[in-house]
Order: sequence, then C-alpha cells, then structure tokens
Amino acid sequence: MTQHIDIWRRLVPAYAAGYFLSYGLRSINAVIAPELMRDLGITATGLGLLTSTYFLAFGLFQLPLGLLLDRFGPRRVEAALLLVAAAGCALFGLGTTLTTLVIARALIGLGVSACLMASFKAFSQWSTIERLPSLTATIMVAGSLGALSASVPAEAALPLLGWRGIFHLFAALLVLTAGFVMLMPDHPDSAHQESFKEQIQTLGRIFKDRLFWRFAPQGCLTSGGFMAIQGLWAVPWMMEVNGASRSHAASVLFLMGSAMLTGYIFIATCAGWLFRRGIKPMALLSAGLGIALLVQFSIILNLAAPNLLWPVLGLSFSLSTLAYSQVSAAFPVSISGRVNTAFNLMMFAGAFGLQWGIGAAVEAFAASGMVRADAFRLSFALLLTAQVLAFGWFLLPAKRVQESDREF
Repeated sequence: MTQHIDIWRRLVPAYAAGYFLSYGLRSINAVIAPELMRDLGITATGLGLLTSTYFLAFGLFQLPLGLLLDRFGPRRVEAALLLVAAAGCALFGLGTTLTTLVIARALIGLGVSACLMASFKAFSQWSTIERLPSLTATIMVAGSLGALSASVPAEAALPLLGWRGIFHLFAALLVLTAGFVMLMPDHPDSAHQESFKEQIQTLGRIFKDRLFWRFAPQGCLTSGGFMAIQGLWAVPWMMEVNGASRSHAASVLFLMGSAMLTGYIFIATCAGWLFRRGIKPMALLSAGLGIALLVQFSIILNLAAPNLLWPVLGLSFSLSTLAYSQVSAAFPVSISGRVNTAFNLMMFAGAFGLQWGIGAAVEAFAASGMVRADAFRLSFALLLTAQVLAFGWFLLPAKRVQESDREF
C-alpha cells in the first residue's frame, strides 16, 4: 500500500502535467483554425496537413521512443523531449509561413511523444497489473483537462494573447514541466541492459504477435479516427453541417471534453471495484467502442442534437484508454515501453492519415460539385465503414487470437 501511495505522490503529478500540455497542444488547432486560415491563407487541405503533422512526427518517433524508454527509463527521456516541444511552440509562435509552422508542429509532436508512454512505462514498473487501469485513466483525466483548456478557455484567451501568445505560453509551461519531471525518482530497473540488437529483435516479435494485432486495427481506425475528429474536424463539421457558430461549436467541444473527463474519472475510481465483481476491462472496452460507433452513425444522420451526440461520443471513447493496459499486461514489464509505443504508433498513424485524409476528401467531394455539408457526411461515413470492420475483427473470440505460439 505504501508503494501505491508513493506513486500517486511522486509520479502522477509530473506525468499528469506533461500529458495535460500534450493534449492541449494536440487539440488547440481546432479552435484557432479560422485565425490560421485567415492570417496565412491556408486551405482546408493545408490546415489538415499542418495539424496532422503533429501526429506524423509523434507517430514516427514511437518505435525509437519505445527503445529509449526501455533502455534509459521514462524520467530522463520525457524531460529531454519536453524541451524539444518547448522549442517547437516558440517557433510556432514566431512563424509567418506554412512551412515554418509545419516544422514547428512537427517539433511539438516529437517533443510530447513521450508524455503518455513514459507514464505508462513508469506505472508498469512501480505498480501491479490490477492497478494499471486506474493509474492510466488518471493520466487520461489530465489529458481531458488539457483538451478542455483548448476549447472555451483557449477561445477566451485569443483576444488577449492571440494564437502566437498562446504558443509562447505553452513553451514556458513545457520548460517548467521538464524541470518537474527531472525531480521524479528512477526505478531500479529503469536502465535495461538488453543490447540494441536484442531490442530490435524483440520489437519485431511484438509486431508478429497475434494478440497485438487483435488491438492494432481498431487502435488505428477507431481511436485514431476519433483523435483526428476531436483534434480538428469536429468544429468544422458543426459549422458546415449543423450551421453552428464557432463559439457554439467550441462550447460543444468543451462538453465533449467534459464527458471524456467524466469517463476517465469513472475508470480511475471504479475499474478496480468492477474487476473484483467480475466486470473486466475488456468488456468495458468493447462496450465503449461499440457505443461510439453507434453515436458516430447518429451524428452522420443527424438523429439528435449535436449538444447531446458529441458529448456521448466523448464519453464512450473515454473507455478506449483501457486498450493500453490490456495490451501492456499481455507482455513482460521489461518491454512495456516498446509494446505501448508500438500500439500508440498504430493509433497516431491512423490519426495522421485520417486527419489529413478527411480534409482532402471533403475538398475533393466539394470540388466535384457536392455541397460541403454532404461532402463532410460522405467523408465521415467512409471512415465509419472502416471502423466497423476493425471493430468486428477486434470482437473475434480472444481464444482464436491467443492460440498462436507466443515468443514472450
């Protein structure tokens, strides 16, 4: 019990602060998009590229990140990368061209790439498997608060600071958080002595494991798709399809983030209690993903008010965080950094491709003569079709996936 309390006191606050800023930076472009398009003359396709560059850099660094986390430990790796993110924010605030902002956005994505994965690595080292869902959900609570900060509060700060000032503020906070992280303790086994060649071989076995590939498609298309929508396209959807003002759309985005926060708090406080009563995390994960797909279908067909549907979507997707603990628990702790970053790579690859792809699809359909609202609906419908297929694969009986000869 003493160790569990020490985790909450010495580890959770610093990792939570990092992920708060990470999620705020992930979502901020959804609110400042009109200013970016106006000030720099960016098209929807250009905006999608700019915003999704965060996911590209984030995703491309996931495999090297896993190697670094397992070799050097989460504390040193995250602190160093947060300084890279601070440099990216400073450059973004100074940028005057799309190219400069794309480079800055890539540095931000690279710099915050360890915020979630480092915490998961540390928790897997210091905690028991039963407590992992609650700890990971607590970090996701911090992420939700970061997402909330990028909605109504960010819009309120725009007249005072401008979008450039907001990014300079982020830069300062990232430097402070890097110092906070360096004050945390290292686990005795943080520096793993496995050779680089052995690390690469183990990474290859992770990608060959059938249990990993039970989770990967839904992580890429379903969770990645939600990240793409929440991080950029939710506000344009509400403005183009529902005729909402940007202020109202930002308010709905705030409600969605609040609903996600509620879901994460539920997992953090109740996952252990439910587990002891026979309701396992896998059942909660499956239910959350299924409900989310139904809600997306309802959004496309406009079956209910956006003020209701988008928050329900956020609430249901909050349960998808359980996938991390379920994937991680299936592999040895010594390779947990590589397991989680491999899974995260699938999610962010999907987020990058879909965030850019949705913008390109909308532009293409609109250029063919389709009304922009219908172009949005068709683009989202195509995404939903792919997500349903991935969810069907995920629901295949676990026994079928686990029958393969595993090398761990």
